[in-house]
Amino acid sequence: MIKVQGMAGQRVAVLGLGRSGLSAARALSAGGAEVLAWDDNPPARDAATAAGLTVTDLTRAGAFEDVARLIVSPGIPHLYPSPNKVIAAAQEAGVPVDNDIGLFFRSLATPDWNGFDQPPKVIAVTGSNGKSTTSALIHHVLTEAGKPAQLAGNIGRGVLDIDPPGDGGVVVLELSSYQTDLARALTPDVAVFTNLSPDHLDRHAGLGGYFAAKRRLFAEGGPDRAVIGVDEDEGRYLAGQLSEAPGDDRVIRVSVARKLSGPGWMVFANKGFLSEYRKGKQVASIDLRAVPGLPGRHNHQNACAAYAACRTLGLAPRVIEAAFHSFAGLPHRSQTVAERDGVRIVNDSKATNVDAALQALLAFDNIRWICGGLEKDGGLAGLKPGLDHVRKAYVIGREAAQFALGLEGVEVEICTTMARAVEAALTEAAPGDVVLLAPAAASFDQYDNFEQRGEDFIAEVRARL
Repeated sequence: MIKVQGMAGQRVAVLGLGRSGLSAARALSAGGAEVLAWDDNPPARDAATAAGLTVTDLTRAGAFEDVARLIVSPGIPHLYPSPNKVIAAAQEAGVPVDNDIGLFFRSLATPDWNGFDQPPKVIAVTGSNGKSTTSALIHHVLTEAGKPAQLAGNIGRGVLDIDPPGDGGVVVLELSSYQTDLARALTPDVAVFTNLSPDHLDRHAGLGGYFAAKRRLFAEGGPDRAVIGVDEDEGRYLAGQLSEAPGDDRVIRVSVARKLSGPGWMVFANKGFLSEYRKGKQVASIDLRAVPGLPGRHNHQNACAAYAACRTLGLAPRVIEAAFHSFAGLPHRSQTVAERDGVRIVNDSKATNVDAALQALLAFDNIRWICGGLEKDGGLAGLKPGLDHVRKAYVIGREAAQFALGLEGVEVEICTTMARAVEAALTEAAPGDVVLLAPAAASFDQYDNFEQRGEDFIAEVRARL
């Protein structure tokens, strides 16, 4: 556990008692703070009481008298589309609002570090798509290279639940826009921006607010190194804002759209080959086509970002390449579930938006595509470049018929349920086909989360093999 520093003897309120909220409450208590915990959900309050926390109704008048800070779980809106009433009350009372990420960064360093040969480092990864895979891949490479590393944040353990890192330790954090938007301290040693596509627009009042939340990771703390995907305007802008000169190698530009050139530090993938350039000269190359756990252009982007982050820590290219080959990938992200009679079955339930689904479509040919769910803002037009890879679409979700209208030029079957879609796709699949779940939509119309949707897909597949 990372004990929260600087709040001993103070009253600190915690709103939201899920994984991050409970973790923050425990870490605050361990650091000597008096914790006042609250959740609108009675079972969550009961669980907190059973865990020994003091549950206090933060919705009552005067709840924030003598409270030093309010810690908020990431799923609770603090500004858009409208502030939660408890957060609004804290702001009205002048109480600072923070989250577990802010507590982590203010509490990580301890006097013990003075005796270390190599102070611990933090690599923080954000972006729209690929955060989880990039974070897990960095952690895998570091572990395979013999470095003590921990994975936390939006993946793995809660940030305050990890062990205090020792001499030379590395903490790899996946951070969502919900987490970066509110944290009062953001000071990673290496910060990674994978890409940007429209997502969570209601929470951030549009694409500009969404990008601004991501940008805080780089602007607030000033990382020693920044790895920036530059295939979108926002990434190019961010790289330019962080660079002092064209050859400033504190910024590493990453691309899978084109060969990068110039005097700076570049990592890009072209036709399946990763290349690293520094000062206009090639330093290393890796054939990503032979890496089974990283199929497709989107995973090549993840590989470039992870490679660049690991290079900032001094790892050799061949060490990174060897670790790439033993990376198994993550569940629900281009996950091969089975192969039968020449048919490959892939679970990419994490493809919850159009851009992520497009990358999945571009990674395979002859696709029997299971898609649909709670459609996000912006429509489905962005899928068009990948639709010629699709032999047929099997649409699920409560609004399957409406979703299907956005798939022009593709043979479509309205299935509604996962069971019916899997049955139809497997029945019609021929050798060389790929049965792919890449919904291009949120899961909440039928499932609690994308993981549950992916598990249902896997269960339906296995029931028929």
